[in-house]
Amino acid sequence: MAACWFGGALAVAAPLAERAARDSADAHTRTAFGAVDRDLHAAGAVLELAAEEIDADPLDHKGHAALRTQRVRAVVARVCGDVLRNTGEALGAGPLASDVRYARTATDLAVYLRQHHADRDLAALGGRATGEEGDTHGLRW
Repeated sequence: MAACWFGGALAVAAPLAERAARDSADAHTRTAFGAVDRDLHAAGAVLELAAEEIDADPLDHKGHAALRTQRVRAVVARVCGDVLRNTGEALGAGPLASDVRYARTATDLAVYLRQHHADRDLAALGGRATGEEGDTHGLRW
């Protein structure tokens, strides 16, 4: 699911990337895109690491799958929400009002992100990461 959210965030960020690349881009646009670039890079790295860990232990003999899943979902959900906010603030209402495909993509991403239950999911992550939910492998950052 997190990879789908990530793909949606990439599509939402594309118009901001195009605007930021223009010679006429102002500091606000470039600052917003800098934040989006940082966040998407981090989320991409988290997804890549998760894929490597899954490939190395496809049957989850180490018992890390549940914790990994919760961490990845939390990171990617946060990033995608921030991408929506930063992109929306930098671009304004224009793309939402004039580009049906963009508006649909942004709306779909916002709806799909509701699959992450914010604080409830973070509380579950906190419980699992501290071993309260039976994991004994300890913390690993």
